[in-house]
Amino acid sequence: MSLLKPIYRHFYLVVSIFLLSLYSTSVHSQQQPTRPSAAYQSRLEIIESKIDSILSLLTLKEKVSMCHAQSQFSSPGIPRLGIPELWMSDGPHGIRAEINWSNWDYSGWTNDYITAFPALTCLAATFNPSLSNQYGASIGEEARYRKKDVLLGPGVNIYRTPLNGRNFEYMGEDPYLASTMVVPYIKGVQNNGVAACVKHFALNNQELWRNHINVQVSDRALYEIYLPAFDAAVKQGEAWSIMGAYNQFRGQHCSHHELLLNKILKKDWAFDGVVVSDWGGTHNTNEAALYGLDIEMGSPIDKQTSPRQAFDANFLGTSFLNLLKSGEIDERILDDKVRRILRLMMRTTLDFMRPLGKINNIEHSMVARQVAIEGVVLLKNKDNFFPLNTTQKLTIAVIGENAVKSMTTGGGSSELKANYEISPLEGIKKRFKNASIIFSKGYTSEDTNQSRKLLINEALVTASMADVVLFFGGLNKNRGQDCEAADREELKLPYNQDYLIAELQKVNPNIGVVLVSGNAVSMPWIYDVKTVFQAWYLGSEAGNAIADIISGDSNPSGKLPFSFPVKLSDNSAHFFGELSYPGDGETQYYKDDILVGYRWHDTKDIRPLFSFGHRLSYSSFEITDIKSDKKIYEASDSINITYKLKNTGSKDGAEVVQVYVGKSNSKVTRALKELKGFKKTFLKSGKQTKEEIIINVSDLSFYNESISGWDLERGDYAIYVGNASNAISKLMIIKIK
Repeated sequence: MSLLKPIYRHFYLVVSIFLLSLYSTSVHSQQQPTRPSAAYQSRLEIIESKIDSILSLLTLKEKVSMCHAQSQFSSPGIPRLGIPELWMSDGPHGIRAEINWSNWDYSGWTNDYITAFPALTCLAATFNPSLSNQYGASIGEEARYRKKDVLLGPGVNIYRTPLNGRNFEYMGEDPYLASTMVVPYIKGVQNNGVAACVKHFALNNQELWRNHINVQVSDRALYEIYLPAFDAAVKQGEAWSIMGAYNQFRGQHCSHHELLLNKILKKDWAFDGVVVSDWGGTHNTNEAALYGLDIEMGSPIDKQTSPRQAFDANFLGTSFLNLLKSGEIDERILDDKVRRILRLMMRTTLDFMRPLGKINNIEHSMVARQVAIEGVVLLKNKDNFFPLNTTQKLTIAVIGENAVKSMTTGGGSSELKANYEISPLEGIKKRFKNASIIFSKGYTSEDTNQSRKLLINEALVTASMADVVLFFGGLNKNRGQDCEAADREELKLPYNQDYLIAELQKVNPNIGVVLVSGNAVSMPWIYDVKTVFQAWYLGSEAGNAIADIISGDSNPSGKLPFSFPVKLSDNSAHFFGELSYPGDGETQYYKDDILVGYRWHDTKDIRPLFSFGHRLSYSSFEITDIKSDKKIYEASDSINITYKLKNTGSKDGAEVVQVYVGKSNSKVTRALKELKGFKKTFLKSGKQTKEEIIINVSDLSFYNESISGWDLERGDYAIYVGNASNAISKLMIIKIK
């Protein structure tokens, strides 16, 4: 009979896990109530009780094995107990192709093609939280179909400098915008039983020296600028995992950090999920064990043994096991990690009721296209140059490598193996069937034997024969452009594009410029061209979405999620010199403190080339009758801002009304104004609607370093309502007592 006991216990465990998954599904398929019901609390207690029972069955070695990778993108389960592995995939705008077990080469599968969604700069530019949820749900379905349990995204690091090679993966320069957009994305992903892994926690705001640069920043800037989106991801989005950053903060690596992970994330924010290291971001066994890291990911340190044993030599492998055996590290530290991992499994791999997923379907293509359409930003449109009439027999010269270059490949870990990718040239040819489309490359980003002078001359001849010139330029996913592991070296366009645009303008003044990039660029030619679009990296539906906008089939409604400086020194990080960016090679000081992006431009009265929140439209909108519900508020109140919005133009379209708040005569340095609310409204031509934006008074607090907490000042506040940070329709004064 004693021989059968392990079998009975194993059978009991498997059945219990299945039954528990029914509880787990019901718990995580709905938002947690503000005051959890008794039934809800009971289900949570059952889950935690079952986790404890599983924990008691694990050996010390098995528990340690769960805390580190077993392959490049998986961590082990416990086969004897029916506990499956955890499989992860790079994101955040598509599911990366399959990687080999223990190196970075692609596996060469033929069934890992996916839908490429627009990069997160584009998603942020939509200012549409509902669309963010659709984006998250769609990418979550694709992850689930590919049998991924953890999606390594979204990224919410703040856009501090336009040189950061990875800005295209993030959600802009404003913490409120990033916070608002990340929450529905997370919920969309996790509704599929796939964990969102929000990254990179924290202060990973440059790629240059990212593996070691030691960031020094004030507590106030940390809490007001660089942490809010992570805070929202945890508390509102209920993210199931967080990825630590590569860089150091105050002398400690962020993937095992006492303040960031143990105190802020796990204690103050009550995060109950798993902290995953960035790949190779772990540096020390003791710190990894003690300072909040749960799963160490990265390449194997020991490459001499078998692939399945190679990862045991990593920091949270054998050396961690030995410290536990010797008693130098308390086993309760390990148990907390494993308990979190099991909880993540209950939400993903052990949730037997989670959906099966979908991939490469028309619905995902439609979401990708809608995000692209709503994210494209019309920066300039002189003489209503756009839209172009699709019925006219025009000769359109399409010039520029970015009209044909794939933008789903490259860029580092976020590169994709797209099922298809419509290029801008292809999209224009399909849409403008009555036009004669002629193409010339004009410039090249590749090291080829092509003469750059010959390319320019060919482009000039092509432009001279056309009625309209569409120049597709910007950046790309090459190293040193919008790409992981390196920053840009300058603000200007690469590959001599500025010169080419100037020369094209001499032979044909009817030029529209479409910038494909995830970063701001300088524009010395801005006054010479007719039109400028910011088109981002738009994924599979790039060409169709661009054709939708250029043809006028869709009205552009995207807003800039970050400021475009005129020159690099106008940006706050660069204004203070090299110690502020990029640092001295060892340490970097965020001397701009809380004045990042438009906060800097507005407060210091430095005119940007294009402001945060800026965009033009093929229509026009009027914001009137702007009111607050009262003039004096208590700390516990909400401020209700009402307004009327009218589409006064001839085309249907959308406007994003933005509410900023400022505090004059403050006891601390403040930005002139900060975004505290926005709403995107779609209106047919000639229609009017009454809208409301609600702001909690408590959200006007600043982080007071003297009390290590949030502090709400009493007194007068300025409420700015408009459609960009520098386009304010009305200023109101309210009082908080």
